[in-house]
Amino acid sequence: MAPLRHRSFALFQTAKFLASLATQIQTVAVGAQVYSLTHRPLDLGIVGLSQFLPFLLFVMPAGQAADHYDRRRLLLLCFAVELVCGAALLWFTASGMRAPWPVFAIMVAFGVARAFSAPADSALLPNLVPRELFGNAIGINSTAWQFSVIAGPALGGLLYASHGAGAAYLTVIALLIVSLVCLWFVRSPPQAAPTGAATLHTLLEGLRFVRSRPVILCAISLDLFAVLLGGATAMLPAYASDVLHVGAGGLGWLRASPGIGAALVAVLLSVRPITRQVGPMMFSGVLVFGIATVLFGLSTNYAWSLLLLAVLGAADMISVFVRHMLVQLETPDSMRGRVGAVNSMFIGASNELGEFESGLMATWLGLVPSVALGGVLTVLVVIGCAALFPVLRRMDRFPDMHPGD
Repeated sequence: MAPLRHRSFALFQTAKFLASLATQIQTVAVGAQVYSLTHRPLDLGIVGLSQFLPFLLFVMPAGQAADHYDRRRLLLLCFAVELVCGAALLWFTASGMRAPWPVFAIMVAFGVARAFSAPADSALLPNLVPRELFGNAIGINSTAWQFSVIAGPALGGLLYASHGAGAAYLTVIALLIVSLVCLWFVRSPPQAAPTGAATLHTLLEGLRFVRSRPVILCAISLDLFAVLLGGATAMLPAYASDVLHVGAGGLGWLRASPGIGAALVAVLLSVRPITRQVGPMMFSGVLVFGIATVLFGLSTNYAWSLLLLAVLGAADMISVFVRHMLVQLETPDSMRGRVGAVNSMFIGASNELGEFESGLMATWLGLVPSVALGGVLTVLVVIGCAALFPVLRRMDRFPDMHPGD
């Protein structure tokens, strides 16, 4: 817990936790509200697509901005835009919204804010703690995020079930206001400025860097295709309503279950980070993730589904930790924004585009077959990546912190 003794890191983590908590509450409310309006799984996928397309368009310029401008100020602006999005959702709900398109439009703006916040966030973190505490800081960061993934969906489902979407969005607004206040008092640390002016060549430097590092390329590609194909969580509103019959309250706990499993692992990693058998640990985590997805897709028992989602989240946390460590330790500070943008682009593709893919597959094949098939394909991706990237499969230790950071 030593990183928390650094004031700026503690404030930064508090701001991130509250903003993430707000996002999780909003995600549950938006999914439940849209599905209650249309009862079409495809619309749940469109919610993800409406966030992914602007994210894909802006994330590379956002990485460039994170390397050239003050990263804390960029985050302040992004959180302010997310606050406006929450207020717009509240306004549309209060006005008696009957069509989902206003939600899709707001999620586009939310996607733009996320595109700029992701690289600034990941690039700022390593500069807030001493080098020797970086592994612990990542563990704390992951733990805080996972606890938001637990509490946010549960609270969102409870608020939606008891008081409606308006109460959920009002809570989102309050949390983001406090988050902005905390971030305002974070002291901007020195950051290594890139040499030369911002050009198209420097914009794409992050992509060239990732391509030149097979270990990073494999790690983020594995995560991309695993979550893209095994995106069971996108269909949870439909599962809660049509398969498990547990309503909005049950949906909140379904959303929270992956976070519970991931948080348990994140707490362990914050105390005892992974230091050996790095590659095998990552591949094993994604393999278990795929198997748990298959079993969840076939489950019709609520308790068993909760357990499988917790296992799924725990396995995913292992691969997330390894990927985050590899990206940060291999990247010089002057490029962390652009490399973080590439990493965020892969993550965004796996999450939001994965939601659209899940909605589309559920429309074509049916809800249960699409989720189970996604898990099977995830297992096949793990086998394929293990064969194509033996350098990561055999990796024992993390690299040293990049010299000059």
